[in-house]
Amino acid sequence: MCGIAGATVNLLGEAPEEILERMNTVMTHRGPDMGCLYADEHVGLCHRRLSIIDLSDDGKQPMESMDGRYVIVFNGEIYNFRELRRELEQAGHSFYSQTDTEVLIALYAEYGTGCLDRLRGMFAFTIWDKKTQTLFSARDRIGKKPFYYHWNGECFAFASELKSLLEIRTIDTTLDGTAVVDYLKYLFVPHPKSIYKNIRKLEPGHYLIYRRGALSVHEYWDVDFSTEASGDTDALEEELLSVIDNAVRCRLVSDVPLGAFLSGGIDSSGIVALMGAALGEPVKTCTIGFHSRQHNEAEDAKAFARSMNTDHSEYYVQDDPAKLIRRLVWHFDEPFADSSMVPTYNVSYLARKKVTVALSGDGGDESFAGYEKYAVDRIENKVRTFVPRRILNTLAELTRTHTTGILKKVHSLCRCAAMDPSDAFYTTNTFISDDQLTSILSDNLLMDVSGYDAAGHIHRYYDKASGADHLSKILYTDLKMYLPGDILVKVDRMSMANSLEVRSPLLDHKVIEFAASLPSRMKMRRGEKKVALKACFQKVLPEELLNRKKRGFDVPLDRWFRHELKDMAEKELLENPAMETFFKVGALTGIWQEHQEEKANHGTLLWSLFVFSVWLTECAGKGGGRCLST
Repeated sequence: MCGIAGATVNLLGEAPEEILERMNTVMTHRGPDMGCLYADEHVGLCHRRLSIIDLSDDGKQPMESMDGRYVIVFNGEIYNFRELRRELEQAGHSFYSQTDTEVLIALYAEYGTGCLDRLRGMFAFTIWDKKTQTLFSARDRIGKKPFYYHWNGECFAFASELKSLLEIRTIDTTLDGTAVVDYLKYLFVPHPKSIYKNIRKLEPGHYLIYRRGALSVHEYWDVDFSTEASGDTDALEEELLSVIDNAVRCRLVSDVPLGAFLSGGIDSSGIVALMGAALGEPVKTCTIGFHSRQHNEAEDAKAFARSMNTDHSEYYVQDDPAKLIRRLVWHFDEPFADSSMVPTYNVSYLARKKVTVALSGDGGDESFAGYEKYAVDRIENKVRTFVPRRILNTLAELTRTHTTGILKKVHSLCRCAAMDPSDAFYTTNTFISDDQLTSILSDNLLMDVSGYDAAGHIHRYYDKASGADHLSKILYTDLKMYLPGDILVKVDRMSMANSLEVRSPLLDHKVIEFAASLPSRMKMRRGEKKVALKACFQKVLPEELLNRKKRGFDVPLDRWFRHELKDMAEKELLENPAMETFFKVGALTGIWQEHQEEKANHGTLLWSLFVFSVWLTECAGKGGGRCLST
């Protein structure tokens, strides 16, 4: 795992190597083992290396091809590189290293952009073709590895992290007001936007080509829900286990110590069980515990680890988030408010003490319908089918003022069931209402985002989904938006903050494609979630674990803002002058007081506002960003 960056010389100015060095140094956490540069009269490239495969200097990047035509900077792992290498050797290519990086260069030389169809792995890379003066950049199918870029119609720059791009001081860092709205709605900034108007994210499953000022972006992969797999249920479950097992085995290639994250849930436990069978030795496992019984899965994980005879470690999170928050916000570079970043950082910190590579269970929920919201959505869809909209609207209006108890749930159900399915999915997947958003935004920001509708992100994917039924459409939407925009960003930044590589077998594109081909009844049946995944893991997991309720990495936000974070948060929310550009401080004061007096629980909203304030100080201010275009 590594960090990559680069730019055209016309953007780097008179001291290109000095700027490249700064771009590289600020990402040292992504690759503490080595940092090197390449520069010619057209482009400059830089690379931070976390050595995983071929630990020798032969793996140094930027790496040039044997004939000197191509130069590559690569972040990630290609799991099938040995098979590809054998094919390329038969085609006449020769190699001096044992790296997947050198295989990637040769594959591009042989197949051009078609090389992407042959890759199995997680990656973001750029290849410079000296002969044609072309930059070719690509991001993996599901978006495990990040790729930010700037293009102003002439100059081009890219990096694994925003902080690296911001070392090029000539890049316009005006903030995007609509991205602020997106952040408050979703708790992250969905691609292809970033928080800055002039910096974009290359979308998962896409590549770009830059040549002499011109830029084009192309999609090379998508998830297809339209073709249903053949075979009876038992045969499909057997095949699913085989596909997952293969994805686990190919991720065990490593020249450094390897282990796994372990929660008390199905996904990570299944991965650990398959790892143990493949390795034939105890797996090094790591678990995070919470002192609150409501949030703690450590005891369940410990019991499973004991039954699997793993080399197990656990760490109980101390509720002192104020010590961590500024560091974590700095690592994300743009506003990001999934509060599970805190335990994700902690489990990564723990794992890095024992291993350099850890396998995780990420991806099971989005492919196999594991979130509780999918069960809620199923109920809404049934109500929508049988109850007339006018009755639903009437019931929603009658229960509108209720903020607790069963009538609150009735209001939410009727309000969403009265909407079109994609609008309802947007409503249940966002964290602030339009009315509340309008009440807290400053007049300047309201003017800047006038007419903007953040629901467009959901509609874009829901309408594009190839599946015929509603469940397929919302799974597709989460695979394309929530998974790469939230979950994978969180895991990448928090693992890389600890110089740890995380591999996720359930995010293998073959697993995702096979899951998409399964009928929806094998994912959710009468409200039961992850039907097929549970069925195939029955062969490797105990029965009691398969039926255990999912907890996730929740943190006690409501309590934190009344106790552990109270003093720090009050100063950030109500005394940071930069917040006045974006929010009505009086409105924030009202929300804060309601929460302190326990008239309402605003933990999630306060967290998103608090993180934004810290980000304004730690990132936007230090990066020289301008607030708004107005």
